Amino acid sequence: MRFIFPHSHAFRQGRVVVEDDGKTEPECFVEFGDGTVLMGEWHPSDGIIELTVPAYRTAKGTRIVSKRWKLAKGRDDVWRSEIVA
Repeated sequence: MRFIFPHSHAFRQGRVVVEDDGKTEPECFVEFGDGTVLMGEWHPSDGIIELTVPAYRTAKGTRIVSKRWKLAKGRDDVWRSEIVA
């Protein structure tokens, strides 16, 4: 799986592109709009995806702490993020 956030970090109700490569292992690529790419972990759960993003630094050097996100597809057929922890 590959998750692409259009900004340098994820935030509540932010858009995210979900690219399904058909693999079921939990490791995945997480990409941000500033070019930062890292490995995360995902798990499907009742029509949503739980995505764990490890701590990282944005391209400008801002520290982002590790977070778990719930990704859900809205009525507009767009995936959006909601913080879990």
